Amino acid sequence: NGDAANPACSGIEGVLEAYHRSLRSVQLYGPTNFAPVVNHVARSAAAVLDGSQYFVLLIITDGVISDMAQTKEAIVNAAKLPMSIIIVGVGQAEFDGKAGGVPTPPRLSSPCGPGG
Repeated sequence: NGDAANPACSGIEGVLEAYHRSLRSVQLYGPTNFAPVVNHVARSAAAVLDGSQYFVLLIITDGVISDMAQTKEAIVNAAKLPMSIIIVGVGQAEFDGKAGGVPTPPRLSSPCGPGG
């Protein structure tokens, strides 16, 4: 939403408002590193395990993931937390997973095994 001190959006309306605001101020460029933001949201989700909150991380990207191994690890580590990750590719980049883009399910695993 553009507010680093309070990055949460409330409901779909809040997400759409943040998206429209970001269109005017965000410049998309590389490298495209997802692991830091996945880990950041995972830390927030891990702090609220009482069922009172659920986190949705929406990533809109115009490039393939530059830190694929770290991103896979972050996603695997976050899998048991109250959060979902949605990655939307926009533009002309390869997003099918063949060129290092978004991993394609059915199963994502870490080279280190469950939990790192």
